[in-house]
Amino acid sequence: MKRLFLFLLCVCFLQAAFGQANNIDSIMPVRGLAIAAPSVQGLDLFLKFIEEELAPAHFNMLVLRVDWKYAYETHPELRDSIPLSKADVKRIVDLCKKHGITIAPQINLLGHQGGRRPLNLLRVYPEFEEAPHVSDEAPSNTYVDGLYQRSYCPLHPEVHNVVFALVDELMDVFDAKWFHAGMDEVFHLGDERCPRCQGKDKAELFAGEVNKIRDHLAQKGRRLMIWGDRLIDGKMAGVGAWEGSYNNTHRAIDMINKDVYICDWHYNRSDLTSVMFAMKGFDVATSPWNRPEVAAAQLKDMIAFRQQSSRAMAPHFQGIITTVWSGADGFLRSYYDPETYLPIPPDAERSAQTRGGDARTVKFFVEEFKKLNN
Repeated sequence: MKRLFLFLLCVCFLQAAFGQANNIDSIMPVRGLAIAAPSVQGLDLFLKFIEEELAPAHFNMLVLRVDWKYAYETHPELRDSIPLSKADVKRIVDLCKKHGITIAPQINLLGHQGGRRPLNLLRVYPEFEEAPHVSDEAPSNTYVDGLYQRSYCPLHPEVHNVVFALVDELMDVFDAKWFHAGMDEVFHLGDERCPRCQGKDKAELFAGEVNKIRDHLAQKGRRLMIWGDRLIDGKMAGVGAWEGSYNNTHRAIDMINKDVYICDWHYNRSDLTSVMFAMKGFDVATSPWNRPEVAAAQLKDMIAFRQQSSRAMAPHFQGIITTVWSGADGFLRSYYDPETYLPIPPDAERSAQTRGGDARTVKFFVEEFKKLNN
């Protein structure tokens, strides 16, 4: 009897000690932030933010948009002017490991290679561009039929030699098992003037690139994450051309490997496309941005999906990866400015509503994730 009592006492102690962590992980397994890498000058404040904000709030994933901000050794010609060094990256990695935060470094692949002016990859290797003529003909860089963002040609015979060298180097220095390839808002694909892609199915081209990146990562036991917008039928879902596909790439959803992790972003409404991804067999996290009320709706929906879905489907609803699209340095200045992240009155001007919205949204999740752990 005495032994039974001691056993039950130990069980109660363990439940008290570990129950909270188990509880939040079962309610919301992924609690993430997607943000640009900081500048060298802003690194100390960024580390302070991880230590004092993300870690106490039980964030467990950091999607870090590095792009050209690292001092690549394989292709130093693609570095930004003042890139993060290995020592800088090690400080981020060590701190995240200390707090159990998984890092998924990101390089924007396929699309988002620059607007009017090409970014580093196409500036150095212009031969990789899918539709170079568009930049000369488009009167604007803000609409789909003209030039919004450049893409590289997924069928160029040399492009992956460069791209995968960067990916491998970045994954090694971050000691990472997850990689985010972006892959969002790809409008220039299968261009009729491209000697390699003309006449080819855009869904097959997109799926081929996703699978090629996925297979390369899988060789070293690494996993691919992408934004989900190109896999959504924009007309069917009733979303705009940035949030969904209007050039038939959405059919690629049935062509890509099911272990590709989907970040399903919606910023103005809590659209329920994450259900579609889960039903297709993908793990999915929803991704709000700068409207706390939309973030609150997405959080409520994700919790409900996990609680009310079948045993087979519930695990695919992974959680939340909120996004920041300003630079990390500017975001942190906003985050630590009380006037920025305090609630905005309903009758305030729209500019005030959007200013600092990403900071207010992250503040919202800091408080909500703490509540989930109680």
